[in-house]
Amino acid sequence: MSKPIVAIIGRPNVGKSSFFNYIFCERISIVEDTPGVTRDRIYADTTWRDRSFTLIDTGGIEPEKDDIILSQMREQANMAIEIADVILFMTDMRQGVTADDREIANMLRRSKKPIILVCNKADQFGELPPEIYEFYNLGIGEPHAISTANAIRIGDLLDEIYAQLPPKSEDEENDDKIKVAIIGKPNVGKSSLLNQILGEERSIVSNIAGTTRDAIDSEFENDFGKYLLIDTAGIRKKSKVNESIEKFSIMRTLLAIDRSDVCLMLIDAKEGVTDQDAKILGEAHERGKGIIIVVNKWDEIEKDDKTMKDRKSVV
Repeated sequence: MSKPIVAIIGRPNVGKSSFFNYIFCERISIVEDTPGVTRDRIYADTTWRDRSFTLIDTGGIEPEKDDIILSQMREQANMAIEIADVILFMTDMRQGVTADDREIANMLRRSKKPIILVCNKADQFGELPPEIYEFYNLGIGEPHAISTANAIRIGDLLDEIYAQLPPKSEDEENDDKIKVAIIGKPNVGKSSLLNQILGEERSIVSNIAGTTRDAIDSEFENDFGKYLLIDTAGIRKKSKVNESIEKFSIMRTLLAIDRSDVCLMLIDAKEGVTDQDAKILGEAHERGKGIIIVVNKWDEIEKDDKTMKDRKSVV
């Protein structure tokens, strides 16, 4: 990844979305007092002390609840934890440590990721309230008291995030490469195209849709410049996304699009342009990316002198 990822994790209604919106100075996440309002991961890029990172807001985790929506939110948060470099574990200073906080703390410890314990709603200026000491019992480390509503100690928290970020990678520091994301539905030939460009078997190629689970980076150079090619898992229709690992792949694909300068959008010549292709193109277009449409499997369709013109008109 070109930017480190920081995920905000915690039970519902502790102020995760309010903090997210404060950092970006706009209402990106919906903020209400009803637990469970933020159901999907929402993410955006920010910069602190000349270091850029991606901040992910998540729905609240309620470990013991069997409700379908709450279980989906828990699954979404688990995926954010999996891809995060740093985790902000947000709690509520007013409510103190709850049983759910303890369960979440146990779950986060198993992730082996750097964890910053945040106690939100510490709304008084001056000395830290004595209630802060209760949060040491979570065994996560030193709690950081903030108030998003009153903008108290936010800078100190951002300094701690900065200190916990992993060292800058070569990809993060090198901006001379043109970043190209290879996107499209599963099984349209994205990995095969990458392997042809590189002249080697860089990605696993099979006829099983969804073989590529992650975004894979490969460097390539020719007479025209240096490139970073990002092969991605295909984006399926939501009705077909059942496994958590598939949802995890979607997140990786969207982040890959965000990282890119140009997207190679692969379309299956046999299927033509589908609604799902249009949605994927829309994701890249909304993010302001250059788009090159590549029609693959051209050899597998019958053609005449009008085929190319007809296909261009559809695209």
